Amino acid sequence: MGKKGLTRRQFSGTAAAAAGAVAASSFGAPHVARGAEKVVKLGFLGPLTGEVAGWALPGRNACLIWADQVNAAGGIKIGDDNYMVEIVSYDDEYLADRALIGAKKLVLEDDVKMIMMLGGTDAPAAVQFFTKQEMLSTTLLPSDLTPDTLYHLAPAEVHPLYNVTGVEWLAENRPELKTAAICAQDDELGWPSVATYLAAFEAAGIDVVYNKYFDIATTDFAPVVTAMLAENPDIVCLDTAYPDFVNLLCEQLFLQNYEGQIISCTLDFYGRIIEKTSKKFLEGLVFQFPDFDDAAMNEPHINFDNPNEFFTNYNERFPDAWSAVTWEYPAIAEMWKLAAEKAGSVEPMAVFAALKEGGRGPHVFGDAAWWGSELYGIDNALVGNWPVVQIQDGKATIVDYRNILDWFAKHGDLLIKHTEEQG
Repeated sequence: MGKKGLTRRQFSGTAAAAAGAVAASSFGAPHVARGAEKVVKLGFLGPLTGEVAGWALPGRNACLIWADQVNAAGGIKIGDDNYMVEIVSYDDEYLADRALIGAKKLVLEDDVKMIMMLGGTDAPAAVQFFTKQEMLSTTLLPSDLTPDTLYHLAPAEVHPLYNVTGVEWLAENRPELKTAAICAQDDELGWPSVATYLAAFEAAGIDVVYNKYFDIATTDFAPVVTAMLAENPDIVCLDTAYPDFVNLLCEQLFLQNYEGQIISCTLDFYGRIIEKTSKKFLEGLVFQFPDFDDAAMNEPHINFDNPNEFFTNYNERFPDAWSAVTWEYPAIAEMWKLAAEKAGSVEPMAVFAALKEGGRGPHVFGDAAWWGSELYGIDNALVGNWPVVQIQDGKATIVDYRNILDWFAKHGDLLIKHTEEQG
């Protein structure tokens, strides 16, 4: 899509509070392998401190919970061996030079078999090293993918493609909604997301009556909301705003008496939004990230071990800290586990081959296709179903699963058009 990485910004308010709660918590002593048990190490390379820790630290600690659950169940069965899982982390502070140092340490000293990254600013040099070493690595940002990143995968999140599913569902279930207003922060997360929402609204026959970016230094969102509401939209779209921005935008919408439909990519810490507004205000809001205690997470197509138990365990350790990224890293780890069991090996290229076998794989939300040549030049993004989530009675509730590639097959030309127009 032209521009890569994430703009670095200070995480404050709700996002920093959640990251701080995670950082302040401690875990018990690491599992010690006994008898025939072996240990397999998975690497986590990302910003665990500093400005972007909110996008990595909660997920890293969720991986520790995932490893505890796997080990408590006997580990990973590979042939006649049981492997206990150990998560080895390196804080790269979201700096490219530190990421390369961390990459070399994890591969050459710690002998990890897979490395999870946030992606973006710290990725390019590290991923080049991984490719030369034939090391399997993952990202949450498919914009990292290029024809040269041979073993770098986006197996969990495909931002912002999944946003089309929420718009499609909303258009079908509330056909009376005819106009929308979009606001987004002016950075590398906002641009492609705006393009996606523009394409989705056009495909649904919904006119966009307002579409403007706000500076990432914005703290007063009253003028932003006033400008949007002046166009009398049926739908207010918050795009892929940072958690603080979403919270402040919702608060302003409430204060300015907006009673229409809201759609957003994420809705982190929505309980805090309800506290500042009301349950009635947030009722019906549509977004894309579920709580894992949802009954729909127990359906047969879900590829995540005991999601309800995982959600409970996480919230016991880190109350009020569940977010969009919390589950994504352990979801990747779970996919790696399934592939290692399938391959009968924990070695990176054996697991990589098992993941890519047949061009399809077990995404957390169901069977999916390895895709991406049209946008990234390589089919290393696992794309399939994604949930549509709605606030119902103050709780995130999965209302449907929609297929991203089905939408792209019908409307991909619109996405390409708007992506080019957004630069």
